[in-house]
Amino acid sequence: MGFRPLHDRVMVKRVEQEEKTSGGIIIPDTAQEKPMEGEIVAVGSGTRTEDGKILALDVKPGDRVLFGKWSGTEVKIDGQDYLIMKESDIMGIIEPGKSKKKAA
Repeated sequence: MGFRPLHDRVMVKRVEQEEKTSGGIIIPDTAQEKPMEGEIVAVGSGTRTEDGKILALDVKPGDRVLFGKWSGTEVKIDGQDYLIMKESDIMGIIEPGKSKKKAA
């Protein structure tokens, strides 16, 4: 693929979610919401500060991230669907191996 995002933009590939509920009910494609989780495929060089220095992005290719439901612009490159969004549209990075704590 020959695409490189510019400045503070990132290219994200959506991660497909489970098609079954926890109770075992299969959700048809037409009823499923688009996932708000994805994997960073490519990142831009960063934003320019007022004094001309480039401020690097916090995300890197391979990071799993959460983003807003309506974030980004959908594009199709080489038959694959991607989202192009600004780094500021990303809510956070999902860190593997971190255990989830349940509220008591």
